[in-house]
Amino acid sequence: MASRKAGSKAAAKRAQRGSSNVFSMFEQSQIQEFKEAFSCIDQNRDGIISKSDLKETYGQLGKMSVKEEELDEMLKEGKGPINFTVFLTLFGEKLNGTDPEESILAAFKLFDPNGTGYVNKEEFKQLLMTQADKFTAEEVEQMFALAPIDVAGNIDYKSLCYVITHGDEKED
Repeated sequence: MASRKAGSKAAAKRAQRGSSNVFSMFEQSQIQEFKEAFSCIDQNRDGIISKSDLKETYGQLGKMSVKEEELDEMLKEGKGPINFTVFLTLFGEKLNGTDPEESILAAFKLFDPNGTGYVNKEEFKQLLMTQADKFTAEEVEQMFALAPIDVAGNIDYKSLCYVITHGDEKED
């Protein structure tokens, strides 16, 4: 019995360490934005995101018919009740998969032999839709919606890399 208690205390300590580290992954302004998003989703304001919270959130966004299985899958990602710390951890895990900004810049530089900081939108679109993990036209348009594109049709890839790795800093 004593070893069981010691084991559960160690597990609790590991969980506490893991959750406290998640706050160091984000800047204070990002944490505040996540708090706002969490509050929008936590419809009943009980501090836990439930299936009914998700349903209501989808409803407010105009999607009335969400499959129960889809909601269950979302909730399973939390491996338990989804409070703010778990919510933040989930985003940290998802965002942690993003390559470092330098790696993304290096990839773009391959398409910018003159080092201008820009790549042609149409040429880049062609590459995205025909090479490696081919993008659909819709995926390309979603990406271009975030990309700073000048009047000549060139993408400012340094700014795009920043958006990819830090999020869109534009305020509504």
